[in-house]
Amino acid sequence: MTDKPILVLKIGGNQVEDKAFLAGFVDAMRGLLAEYAVVVVHGGGKEITDLHTQLGVAFETVEGLRATSEEGQRLVEMALKGLVNTRLVRWLVNGGVDAIGLSGVDMGLVRVAPLTVNGKSLGRVGQVTRVKAEALLQLIDLGLVPVVSPISLGEDGLTYNVNADHVAAGVARAVEASKLIFVSNVPGVQVTGRTMRALTVAQIEGLITDGIITGGMIPKVRSATDAVTSGVYQAVITDLDGLVKGEGTALIGPNP
Repeated sequence: MTDKPILVLKIGGNQVEDKAFLAGFVDAMRGLLAEYAVVVVHGGGKEITDLHTQLGVAFETVEGLRATSEEGQRLVEMALKGLVNTRLVRWLVNGGVDAIGLSGVDMGLVRVAPLTVNGKSLGRVGQVTRVKAEALLQLIDLGLVPVVSPISLGEDGLTYNVNADHVAAGVARAVEASKLIFVSNVPGVQVTGRTMRALTVAQIEGLITDGIITGGMIPKVRSATDAVTSGVYQAVITDLDGLVKGEGTALIGPNP
């Protein structure tokens, strides 16, 4: 068993095709690995949107989550498990990090059930029901950095598109991570033009109700909330600069 605390990093979909970000992320990873065992979970929303546009496949978004049709699921798998996961692993390995690419389907790593929002089906979109922690811990013990695509396996045997923030929170809970960091393209949660240093669960729900937290930030803050209320000591929303400097918006769990 590793004697290092476990850090789960979720990388946003807007960053994984940016070469400057990838170079900086690899540098940051080398520093983090001196202190932590790391699991990376990534999104790929921009790549998915680009494929939908190029191939003329329509989609809709509900509370920051992409509804996914049968045809859309094929594009999601192409983008996330193929393009994005391979690219991220390639950059890490070329930077001297022993990374291994996985999806939630591999080894039945992430199991899900169909997700509905306010009674509305999102099609082939799943919510995490369980994560096979022992598989990730075995890879960590081998000195590897698992890089997880959020394509996951349904309890019904089908593949599902799962929001990467939700997968990151599920992984963090399962491996009993000491910290979960969402690396986005913003330095944290913005309220009236400034980055909040810390927020409570009640404040977050109020900011969503008031329309201050919107779009893709909603699943991010709710995933952070879910993580800290279920045992992860700290969840942080930040950008690459904040990752390096230890800054961002933090949610601290109730049981340090």
